[in-house]
Amino acid sequence: MPKKTLKSFAVEWLQVLDEQGNCDEMLRPALSDAQLQKLYEWMILIRTFDEKAFNLQRQGRLGTYAPVHGHEATQVGSAFALQPSDWVFASYRDGAVYGVRGLPLAMIFQYWAGDERGMQIPKGENDFPMTIQVGTQIPLAVGAAYAAKLRKEAIAVAVYFGDGATSKGDFHEGLNFAGVHRLPIVFICENNHYAISVPLKYQTGSDTLAQKAIAYGFTGIQVDGNDALGVYRATLEALEKARKGEGPTLIECFTYRMGDHTTADDASRYRSAEEVQIWQKKDPVERFEKYLESKGIWNKSYEEKVRSKAQEEVAQVVREFESLPPPDPEDMIRYTFDTLPPDLAKQMENLKSS
Repeated sequence: MPKKTLKSFAVEWLQVLDEQGNCDEMLRPALSDAQLQKLYEWMILIRTFDEKAFNLQRQGRLGTYAPVHGHEATQVGSAFALQPSDWVFASYRDGAVYGVRGLPLAMIFQYWAGDERGMQIPKGENDFPMTIQVGTQIPLAVGAAYAAKLRKEAIAVAVYFGDGATSKGDFHEGLNFAGVHRLPIVFICENNHYAISVPLKYQTGSDTLAQKAIAYGFTGIQVDGNDALGVYRATLEALEKARKGEGPTLIECFTYRMGDHTTADDASRYRSAEEVQIWQKKDPVERFEKYLESKGIWNKSYEEKVRSKAQEEVAQVVREFESLPPPDPEDMIRYTFDTLPPDLAKQMENLKSS
């Protein structure tokens, strides 16, 4: 029997800014100086928010929290490329995505304090509440993309997940359906190398996660996830492709989780200090600062102003969050169904009478 020649599993690698902040001008996206500064200001705001969330948790003012530190370029860069009409499905570590999309930051604090109102997405914002169960948002996003295609809506859907989710059935079923139906969806994998404590090498035998798209009939691309401009460019192109009816894309953002998995974790038990130090040199914020400085739109005075403003804004967010009235126990049920099933309706009545 003659052998069939297989296509190469090689995927494109995209990097616009290297670790020293040097820019490949051929690949640089068309962003104005004001837009570049906005990207930077969002990254600083999210890092400041993240540091405050950690402190609040340690003080007992917040529940278990999943830090964003290290993911700033991946989340801000990709969210910056989205349009308000696009739909977003994200997971528990994607606070920056929600922030850029317009969700009040106080609501993110609310959610991590155990208040379900924190994920009561405001009307007009096309974002699904964050999911805690790994990978379950992927089939939901695919369903939304299928609905958009059936309705002939010129929009795209973006779904965020970690490398651990690529080992779940939800991921493979979602990509398979999206590939078969050529859906307008962008799969954004935040590959931070650890699914809680499980390193990537124990999850997959693939050289990359991006190449998994090939099996389902569409493009996979690997981008430097600590390069805000690279992530922005990759996401923008994938979203435009989706809106034009040219099918899905899988973007693997190659990044690193600088903190613990959550505030209930101790990452030093499964990764070395030397490994963390290597990734500290790839810091997405410092890299972007070097680039902006080379363009003459960043200096220490500007940085201090941005950081001071971020601290003031986060302090105000904390005051707003902690001034809210306590949640109603009925919220555990209220936001789960449009029409309550009989057993939950009975529980709701019991709560009201107690």
